[in-house]
Amino acid sequence: METPSEPKDKKPSSSKHVYQVQTTGSFWGDVREAVNVFDSLLHYTLVADGFAFVFGIRKNISIVDDFLKIGEIPCARGSLLNGIASGFGIGVIRGMSTPIMVASNWAVGTFVVISLGSWTICRNNMENERRRVQQVVEQMPKRFVKGDAEPNTTDSS
Repeated sequence: METPSEPKDKKPSSSKHVYQVQTTGSFWGDVREAVNVFDSLLHYTLVADGFAFVFGIRKNISIVDDFLKIGEIPCARGSLLNGIASGFGIGVIRGMSTPIMVASNWAVGTFVVISLGSWTICRNNMENERRRVQQVVEQMPKRFVKGDAEPNTTDSS
């Protein structure tokens, strides 16, 4: 059977495709180049698919910069201060009646629970406030729009 796209006299070729590959001249250089190419492709693919947080950020993590910018993260400063203060307080109180290791476990546990809890509550409050502001902004034009058929307040009688 012949199809309109293929001429009668042309037969399908049975030869395999041959790919030409660039090389650096050494095996380990080739391996390094292949890993770099794969890593860059993986990074850009995952960023495009929305998975940049999981795989693509490993090159951008700087612990020193993260700690220097901790005050810029919404709710982080207050939540950490609440956790530190409460952990210290519980650690001191528990340290009066229990061994130091038990007291330190209580202090660290209290720090984690209070920090995460206050951060969650703060973020929730910020989200609620953002929603209220968005509702007010959406309703502002409706308040100032005048209707076409306004009742006449003056009497003619």
